Amino acid sequence: MYREQVQMLRRIQELEFVAIELTLYLDTHPGEREPLVEYNRVTQELNALKRTYENRYGPLTVYGYSPSQYPWRWIEDPWPWEFSY
Repeated sequence: MYREQVQMLRRIQELEFVAIELTLYLDTHPGEREPLVEYNRVTQELNALKRTYENRYGPLTVYGYSPSQYPWRWIEDPWPWEFSY
C-alpha cells in the first residue's frame, strides 16, 4: 500500500470521528452555532477527501454510496478494512 494512501485513509478516519462527535454534541446542543459551523467545515473536507481517495484508489463503500470506474473496482484488494497500519 502506498504511503499517501495510508495517510489519506487515516485523515478520512480522523474526519469521520470528528463528524460523529460533533453530530452527537449537536444532538444535545442544537442551538450552538460554532459546533455547527465546524461540523459543516469537517463534512465538506471529508467529502472532498473521500472523492479524491476514491478517484485514485477505488471505492471506500458500496451499495450506491460510491461510484466505480470500469472495471468494477470493489473486488480489487485490499479493501478499506483490510489495511494493516
